[in-house]
Amino acid sequence: MTELGNRLKEAREAKGLSLDDLQEITKIQKRYLAGIEQGKYEAIPGKFYVRAFIKQYAEAVDLEPESLFEEFRHEIPTVHEVSTSEQFSRTQSRAKVAKDSSKFMDKLPKILTALLIIAIIVIGWYFFTKSMDNKNVANSQDEVQSPSVSYNEVGEPMESENKNTTEDESDESKSESKTENENSSNEELEEENKTVTQQISVVTTEGTTTTYELSNADKFELEVKVAPGGESWVEIYNVEKEKQFFKEIITEANPQTYDLTEEKGARLRIGATGVTEIFINGEKLEYAIDATVQNIIIQFKKDEEQ
Repeated sequence: MTELGNRLKEAREAKGLSLDDLQEITKIQKRYLAGIEQGKYEAIPGKFYVRAFIKQYAEAVDLEPESLFEEFRHEIPTVHEVSTSEQFSRTQSRAKVAKDSSKFMDKLPKILTALLIIAIIVIGWYFFTKSMDNKNVANSQDEVQSPSVSYNEVGEPMESENKNTTEDESDESKSESKTENENSSNEELEEENKTVTQQISVVTTEGTTTTYELSNADKFELEVKVAPGGESWVEIYNVEKEKQFFKEIITEANPQTYDLTEEKGARLRIGATGVTEIFINGEKLEYAIDATVQNIIIQFKKDEEQ
């Protein structure tokens, strides 16, 4: 119990009042009055009611409140004063926020006006640049489409004259080109007429041996090769079989080519006709029979013998 609590309790008892009686007089709950006497101010809700309850208590027992506040100021919490300060601080904060909001609202029209001006400038610049681009494109098209016109000494345009000259030159070029093409075609026809197509004909076929005759040819070039992935046993002699040119397996990697123009012909033995191809002066020889192993005789009939 505090000294202030003892003073208030003694004054109450001197007047013959109980806490219930004091509750009826002050309308303050009994537990709050007991808390003031015991110095338990934390029992009072809100804290800021402490001074008000003490004042009512003192007046009910005929004590001077202000004197008590002065005498026992070290015991009485300054809750009310702090609350007042806090309320003042909150009031200042609200006033500051309101003031700042007011300033922003004052500046808002200016900000909106500035943004509008910037938007107008940007839009105007966009359309201006677009107009200039279109103008430049139109000028470029005019320059491309405008014909080149020269003037003579009198000042008259010479476009038609140049045009006629160009057309005449074009006609002359076409005529010269046509003449050259005709001459070239005639030369090719004459060359073709001079060229005699060689003939490879079957003379006889006996078993697996076929005799061919090469005529209308001024040379005899023989080429034997094998299809990719295949191999074949090949023998190559002259027609009298006095000379042996080749006797070995042929693959894709080792085709055989011989110039037999000075010979009367050639004699070949092919071990696998299915993969072996024979060319005479670049012309492929067609097998006369279907046998896998064949003997091929080629008689070269030169022009002077025909």
